[in-house]
Amino acid sequence: METMDAILTRRSIRKYSPNPVNRDVIENILKAGMNAPSAGDEQPWHFVIIDQHDLLEKISELHPYAKMLKSTPAAVLVCGDQHAPKYKDFWIQDCSAASQNMLLAAHDLGLGAVWIGVYPVEKMIQELRELLNIPAHITPFSMIAMGYPAEEKSGRMRYDPSRIHSNFW
Repeated sequence: METMDAILTRRSIRKYSPNPVNRDVIENILKAGMNAPSAGDEQPWHFVIIDQHDLLEKISELHPYAKMLKSTPAAVLVCGDQHAPKYKDFWIQDCSAASQNMLLAAHDLGLGAVWIGVYPVEKMIQELRELLNIPAHITPFSMIAMGYPAEEKSGRMRYDPSRIHSNFW
């Protein structure tokens, strides 16, 4: 898939077939995430692959906007490392870039995926830390639910010239 085609046709998919997602496919998606830009090339991210149905169901009960996890074959929790020494306050942008790369890679590999926000909601951060045994210095940031799509959505153009300003506002 060409890059612009992937960007312009990717949509949030929340319905999945029950077919499992192979670990090799997930690993390719993680490679895309880890190749995202990061401040000072610090790469302050960690990833938790979640493919046990009982865990996905528990998370769907904890998170009000993650009901699709009940039927999701796999998800990846993107986390930021608070011990990143050089550019401490940029982990949010870094994990955002990794999350977007993973969404595009999933689309390119024929999967449907959706970004589920976690950070900055402290209650969700703490509940995920406890459920998944995440150390205190690691902050759950986003979750990417993924699977083979059981719904089709066509791309839609969101380009809006009224949002563009040249040189000054």
